[in-house]
Amino acid sequence: MTAEMALQLGRALAYLVRSGPHRHRIVIGKDTRLSGYLLEQAIASGISSMGVDVELCGPLPTPGIAFITQSMRADAGVVISASHNPYQDNGIKFFSRDGFKLPDEVELRIERLVLGTAGDDGGAEDFHALRPTANRIGKAKRINDAVGRYVVFLKSLFPKELTLDGLTVVVDCANGAAYKVAPAVFEELGAKVVCLNVKPDGKNINDGCGAVHPEQMARCIQKHRAHLGLALDGDADRVILADEQGRVVDGDAIMAILGRDLIRQEALARKTVVATVMSNIGLERALREVGGRVVRTQVGDRYVVEEMRRSGYNFGGEQSGHLIFLDHVTTGDGVCAALNILAVMRREERPLSELTRCFQPVPQVQLNLAVREKRPLDELPEVQRAVAAVERALDGEGRVVVRFSGTENKARVLVEGPDAAAIAAHAERIAEELKKALA
Repeated sequence: MTAEMALQLGRALAYLVRSGPHRHRIVIGKDTRLSGYLLEQAIASGISSMGVDVELCGPLPTPGIAFITQSMRADAGVVISASHNPYQDNGIKFFSRDGFKLPDEVELRIERLVLGTAGDDGGAEDFHALRPTANRIGKAKRINDAVGRYVVFLKSLFPKELTLDGLTVVVDCANGAAYKVAPAVFEELGAKVVCLNVKPDGKNINDGCGAVHPEQMARCIQKHRAHLGLALDGDADRVILADEQGRVVDGDAIMAILGRDLIRQEALARKTVVATVMSNIGLERALREVGGRVVRTQVGDRYVVEEMRRSGYNFGGEQSGHLIFLDHVTTGDGVCAALNILAVMRREERPLSELTRCFQPVPQVQLNLAVREKRPLDELPEVQRAVAAVERALDGEGRVVVRFSGTENKARVLVEGPDAAAIAAHAERIAEELKKALA
């Protein structure tokens, strides 16, 4: 990830959105990592060089950029963030004008333009030749009230008849993009907010804190006698909660609570929650009790959203804490998810510890292994044999999922079944074969 690459990506995106006679605009936001400054300027330069204007938001959660892009009728949005990864990493996410992530085929077209492999498909010659000059180049300006706009939007999602008066909420912002937004939202709705990790320095994002490391947040709950704790990741598109006793509540439990609540309100489309193959089977059982069901996708919130849009569902997410409320937002939104849980707590006048009783997870083991390469799993016969042996041993009473991380050089092994000791041994067996092949 270099400045040169970022500039080319900006040029390619701007080239693809140029259609029609109007003045084109692209919104850019970022999280708080050090390299964001460098990449922000590079992408903005690339966009401007194609005759497209730039609207700079500065640090703002990923769902906030999706919201700003849509509300301003911009032609596209860009988020510079590596999400939950350490500060040394960075990444770039693109949103279309409707606030949804670009589909795979459009991202592939951008890749081909940048790498010079577009050929006849994509107008590579025009892309490289197009160099607006004089008053036809783009200009850049800052949206000074982006944080305020997004705070107002989030508050509008909380039921108007409810407040957070009398509640204490621990908010861990991971020294990331939500360090201003999240505390403001909960304070303005009436809660007493205990802030953690709201002093980003460019290098402390996700450093032992946030959704990947919720332990600090959980400990603070009992210290401050809080009613709820929430830990966001670096770009705040996901959240992990903890109840008033300091017990961590993951995305599966959140989906069980909210899915059941939406069914009671007759507001869950087709009584279906969309989850990924990683979600615990306990989620299916919790929803089945109230007439609901789960549809599964491959791992990644974008695939959850695609299935929701394709089939007309309105709620889904991931075990890792990406929760998508398609009636209100276009991507995972950690603050939105926390507000929805708080609304259920307020309406039912029950603590989170009681609400989570509806979700009884089946024992599940997840192992992560560093790998030197991501070879297709069907090219690893010993791994395939180990997986098949474990599936035979589970005899229909559990699941096995082996996949590669989308953001790191890691393989992930999930085994689920009724016997905790047995599935731990099964997971290690598969992991050993992966180590031999790829570690």
